[in-house]
Amino acid sequence: MPLFPRSTYYTKDYRQSAALIRARQPFLIKNIFTGLGIASFVIGVYAFTISAVAQDDFSDVQIPDAVQQPPHTPHAGALKTPSEVSGRQ
Repeated sequence: MPLFPRSTYYTKDYRQSAALIRARQPFLIKNIFTGLGIASFVIGVYAFTISAVAQDDFSDVQIPDAVQQPPHTPHAGALKTPSEVSGRQ
């Protein structure tokens, strides 16, 4: 048994006690407005970002006809197995 009894605002089945509900009551409206303000800011930033990206014009970007491999990259057919590299068959 602990030396000091455990003090909590929750009941034994982890529900809010009446004291916790009374303690949170003055902050309920402020917390709701703060949450709405943060949510509206996030939605506004998201909407602005989507609209800014949608306005971007990629007509000045040249798209190559075919994908070209750099000359230093070996082709897939030129790969050798480890036995071919060591000289064993």
